Order: sequence, then C-alpha cells, then structure tokens
Amino acid sequence: MSQPMVPATRSRLPLRRRPAALLATVTARLIVTLRPHRIRRILSVVRRGAAPATTGQALASREAVVAVSARCAGEGCLQRSVATALLCRMRGVWPDWCTGVRTAPFRAHAWVEVDGLPVGEPHRPGEYQRMMVVPAALPEERRPERRP
Repeated sequence: MSQPMVPATRSRLPLRRRPAALLATVTARLIVTLRPHRIRRILSVVRRGAAPATTGQALASREAVVAVSARCAGEGCLQRSVATALLCRMRGVWPDWCTGVRTAPFRAHAWVEVDGLPVGEPHRPGEYQRMMVVPAALPEERRPERRP
C-alpha cells in the first residue's frame, strides 16, 4: 500500500512470544505477494470459527508484529495488517481486516479495526474508504438467532 508513515516504536518482545509473532509475519509476507482476491479468500478461510477480537487483543498482536519486523514497523502496512490478523487468529480471535483508499491526496492503506475503530493507526475512523474487508464475524453470525 502507499500509506506513508513514521516507523512505529518497536518495543522488545519477550522470548516466549516471539515465535508466534515471527510465524505470523513470515506467513503474512508470503500471503501479501498474492492477488487481492486470493488474499481475501485466504483470510476469509482462516478467520472461520474465531471470536471477534477486542481492541486490547488486536493492539497486543499489532505491537508484537511490529516488535519482530522492521518492515511491519515501517511502511509495510499490508504485511503488518495481515500479520496482525493472523497472530490474533493464533490466539482464537479475529479483528476486522481492512484495505482502503482516500482520494485527497490519494493513498492506499491496510489496517485492522475493532468495532469500526482502527487499532494502533494514526488515521481517524472514516478517513479511508474501505474497499475490502474480512470481518470478525459475518452479519448473520453477529446477531443471536431468534426462534419463535
């Protein structure tokens, strides 16, 4: 994507948490080389059965990914967002994974959000027009089923 940003502050990650973050980052690196419809299809399959993530869970995953990858800490927003979603999934949850654009000036970006709010991102909600989303739960899964 083309979202310019200042590299995120990289904190040190405890050794026991590094393998999962590294696995998510490497897997994301492979996934982001695919065409957009394949990325969406893969992420849609991976998210099945996951509970919606909380903001804290998504932020912790994002911080872990940034801590182990200089690319994810910098301008690699697509890889960072996919790795964050994958790390959340390893923990049994899933945030909304989004890609989008804005027009003035043109920018493309990828991020994760929880309850419609971007997690760990400098942009405001609604600043980008969402183009592709892999939601935490499909609309029919979010509502409890009512039977007469």
